[in-house]
Amino acid sequence: MNTMPFHHYKPFPPVILPDRTWPGKVIEKAPLWCAVDLRDGNQALINPMDPQQKMRLFNQLVAIGFKEIEVGFPAASRDDFDFTRQLIENNLIGDDITIQLLTQAREHLIRRSFESIAGAKQAIVHIYNSTSPLQRRVVFGMEQKEIIKLAVDGVALIRDLARDCDSKIRLQYSPESFSATELEFSVEICQAVMEAWGASVDNPVILNLPATVESATPNVHADQIEWFCRHLPNSNGAIISIHPHNDRGTAVAAAELALMAGAQRVEGTLFGNGERTGNVDLVTMAMNLFSQGVDPNLDLSNMAEIVNTFEECSDLAVHPRHPYSGSLVFTAFSGSHQDAIQKGLRALKEEENPGWSVPYLPINPDHLGRRYETFIRINSQSGKGGVAFVLEQMFGLRLPPGVVKEFSSTVQKMADESGRELQPDEIYAAFIKNYLNEPTEIELLSYDHRPMAGHDTVCRLSGKLRNGQNVVEFDEEGSGPVSALVVVLERVLQKVIKINSFDQHGVGEGRHAKAATYISLTLDGGPQSFGVGLHTNTTTSALAAVIRAVLRV
Repeated sequence: MNTMPFHHYKPFPPVILPDRTWPGKVIEKAPLWCAVDLRDGNQALINPMDPQQKMRLFNQLVAIGFKEIEVGFPAASRDDFDFTRQLIENNLIGDDITIQLLTQAREHLIRRSFESIAGAKQAIVHIYNSTSPLQRRVVFGMEQKEIIKLAVDGVALIRDLARDCDSKIRLQYSPESFSATELEFSVEICQAVMEAWGASVDNPVILNLPATVESATPNVHADQIEWFCRHLPNSNGAIISIHPHNDRGTAVAAAELALMAGAQRVEGTLFGNGERTGNVDLVTMAMNLFSQGVDPNLDLSNMAEIVNTFEECSDLAVHPRHPYSGSLVFTAFSGSHQDAIQKGLRALKEEENPGWSVPYLPINPDHLGRRYETFIRINSQSGKGGVAFVLEQMFGLRLPPGVVKEFSSTVQKMADESGRELQPDEIYAAFIKNYLNEPTEIELLSYDHRPMAGHDTVCRLSGKLRNGQNVVEFDEEGSGPVSALVVVLERVLQKVIKINSFDQHGVGEGRHAKAATYISLTLDGGPQSFGVGLHTNTTTSALAAVIRAVLRV
């Protein structure tokens, strides 16, 4: 019997919107972005950032391309006040960057906030008060009219201070806990705020609608946004912003559906850091747009640097499976995945496709600064495709299918015995040991080959061969050096040798280039044996492959 007290909770009521339009919409352009890492993200850290860390993260946000950055709550925090002053007094805010600061709808906090931005070219003053029935009842003990007056009085003060301020001030208002507030009341209080500000097309209010606590499925949030947008008077005087939290683990989905429902702006943090389970993850949202062919208006091409900056500034780790940014998200251990990725990359190259279409890789990791050779890693779950990929990408060896199948069983045994991931150098060393070891019983000491006079298709091979303790001189004919050597070996070993397959390709370029040769043969109709040659001379490589195949029988 389930002992969890689920009866303590009630389902979130749906929005009655039978003619909703957002399900048929497609996101075709990026929203306005506002990064709140330095305020919302910082207040959620066990150890808040020091001034140096804040400055480093601010610069990283600017480098990514954020044009609106919430830098703190200067009226409530001395550190935030000093940081805001440092940005302004040292002229560290670009002309295309607007800093945003948060304040409650309280007179002394608003006045202190304006002190913090004195001298700034432009700023967004973000004022908020809680509006949900629960907050009204248990926190403030206020009725709806009192909550509206609190907001309007705060906005009126901001309006008056902005008139006497040299900075260009924009207003942002958040009915905190919008997601749990009656929609009718949300519209009513936002309309009152717009009227108090004198909102217009040329002087819009940013209406930020926070899912302060995510309490419903993403479709409900989208319905809330669409209902709000439909019923807001003078909607041309407002920019509809969203601020989703991730309590149900669906903040990104809720934000994307909200954009389809009419939202124009998104507030969030890098990698979703924030109170409780976090804010909406702006990196994931932007990359989702990118993966659909939409310009995110953010530059995430150096993901490793962004992750490193975030981790060092926040003392938090980005999970290795975090979408797009995690260290393992473009890495395949599964054998079937490895095989599909290897074939997909090869097809992309052969077809010269300018687009991107590779199994299991929704985007080209190279666009984020990731390297191909790290995509496939080998452990006990890996298969032959992964082994072939590692040897080709790291060491230039394009193994034929038979060699791949045989060698993969060796690698599988190594992984099983070690119980860990195998590094590429270990795999290559095992390949050398199995296929490129120095000859023992049989060794080609010297050779010379030349075409037979008057016979374009006949070759003469002469030289010396060591068979155990004996040295044999030979001079044989064949259709080529390999077939001539087979004649020599058949005579020396008294066995019938049949060549089943021959593959050869170049490894490397320039004076360091080598020829890799793979030969499959049988002796007296016995089991198939593979031999490999690797040498700067193509003929030497081929002859070495024959001898190694014979020795491996």
